[in-house]
Amino acid sequence: MHAVFNLLPLVAAVLAVPQFLPQLARLHRTGETAGVSWSWAALTSVNNAAWAGYFALSGFWTALVPAISATVLAGALAVMLARRRAGFPRRPAALALAWAALLIAAAGLSGRTGLGTALTVAFGLQVTPSVWTAYRADHTTGIATGTWLLIFAELACWGVFGLYQADPRLIVLGATGVAASLLVLARAARPRASRTGSATDGDAVTTSAISSYSPGPGESAWCAGSARPGGRPPVLSRQPGPGNQEV
Repeated sequence: MHAVFNLLPLVAAVLAVPQFLPQLARLHRTGETAGVSWSWAALTSVNNAAWAGYFALSGFWTALVPAISATVLAGALAVMLARRRAGFPRRPAALALAWAALLIAAAGLSGRTGLGTALTVAFGLQVTPSVWTAYRADHTTGIATGTWLLIFAELACWGVFGLYQADPRLIVLGATGVAASLLVLARAARPRASRTGSATDGDAVTTSAISSYSPGPGESAWCAGSARPGGRPPVLSRQPGPGNQEV
């Protein structure tokens, strides 16, 4: 049983290497970016570059493979997203650069210990934009579920290994990753209608209400749709449906 638990980091590393390939393939194939966060891709690249430095300082050479893979692939995803949209977003790019500078300063001032301390909060900072973007987007057609299934499996391995080792940092890492992955997968599985695209439904409700209206005994005939006094046609005020209201 101990051998099985000790294999979990290796399994996690194998799952981490191709993690971003489904997302890159989907973006290249469809051009869809809806629901995909640029900040998530950029921060993932920055954080994994820092993890690569931490592993090198610690002598964990095998862990360099997934860290470098995630750094390169997540960085490529950030570049592709910027090209598909209107360039690099200024504020998220500034925040990503500031975070990178903070990690460099932590490593320069306190070495491996300082870098490791900064990286304990890195994953939560990394995945928050992905969940936020997925739930704020009208559509999630850009999200590749394959990438998030791999993230879920990798972080589940680290969480179980953390429980086995009684390592609170790995436990928090695993729990955060599993929760974020499940949230994004749940959002991708239940797309909602666009707020700007639901005008048809609102119009249909309004039209149905008008067509089914019957005047009461005391109401004039022109209220039911006949000509108004003076021979003028009736004026119907169009009531906006839920999707036609200004946001």
